[in-house]
Amino acid sequence: MKSDRLLSILLLLQTRGRVPAHELAGRLEVSVRTIYRDIEALSASGVPVYAERGRHGGIELLAGFRTDVTGLTADESRALFVLAAQGAHAALGLDAALGSALRKVMAALPAPHRPAAEETSRRILVDATRWKGGPRPAVDLQVLQDAVFADRRLRLRYRHGGTREPRTYTVDPYGLVSKAGVWYLVADRSAEPRLFRADRVRSARLLDDPVRRRPGVELAGVWEVLRRQVEERPGGFEVTVRVRRDRLDMFLRLSGSSLAELPEDDGAGEWITARLSYGSPRETRQLLAYADSVEVVSPPEAREELREAAASLARLYC
Repeated sequence: MKSDRLLSILLLLQTRGRVPAHELAGRLEVSVRTIYRDIEALSASGVPVYAERGRHGGIELLAGFRTDVTGLTADESRALFVLAAQGAHAALGLDAALGSALRKVMAALPAPHRPAAEETSRRILVDATRWKGGPRPAVDLQVLQDAVFADRRLRLRYRHGGTREPRTYTVDPYGLVSKAGVWYLVADRSAEPRLFRADRVRSARLLDDPVRRRPGVELAGVWEVLRRQVEERPGGFEVTVRVRRDRLDMFLRLSGSSLAELPEDDGAGEWITARLSYGSPRETRQLLAYADSVEVVSPPEAREELREAAASLARLYC
């Protein structure tokens, strides 16, 4: 809508200063000719805006001009107050800053939108942590943050899962990501993307060397590559199981990430058949957590693996 576009131009110029017409056109997904028509409309309405031609030209507001209009719609006002759990901000040391920022935004909102924004903050809560995740070690993100924002290399002492002794790495950080309440450092090691869990970092030290990121690569792109590597990791070992109908919901919640395909429920019988994909036969031992609610049907190697595990448990407790 033209009114929204005019307001967007005004706010961009107020925030950025001089902006080339082609950049405004790209940001607002219109033609450069449309941008110039919008500038004429703003000028006609009394906004002191002007355009300068040439290589270093652009569109700019008269120096000192400010507007107190926020341009926020009712839905945009609500969206600002639907925030993730405060734990994420606390880990970054931004709890106080967040509260201060929201108070300033509330004061700047158009009066008709304030009640809806206040109601949203009381009625909507986003908690990014998992159920029964168990206690997690305290994480000190300060040095990691410092490296990210100062564009410096990092020397890490890092303990991988399943190992006791930490290893030393020199990495080039792209940024920090919070995934389901767990913080990760996304960085290159020897120009290859790597993921480091912040709670496994035993020590971190900023180096004097500037960061050496790959040209044109940003945090979002590296995270997408790493996320796919984790989520699309090939299984290779498929297992067919029977699940008791009254435990199916729990089974899907806890083992959904290992499903090779969704089980088909015909609505009849006590058992439902499902297929799972694992990296190795040993990984099927996690199915023992379901006790007699899940039975492995095939292959024989999976049944043998569970049989040995069950026998070991029996010896331990008998």
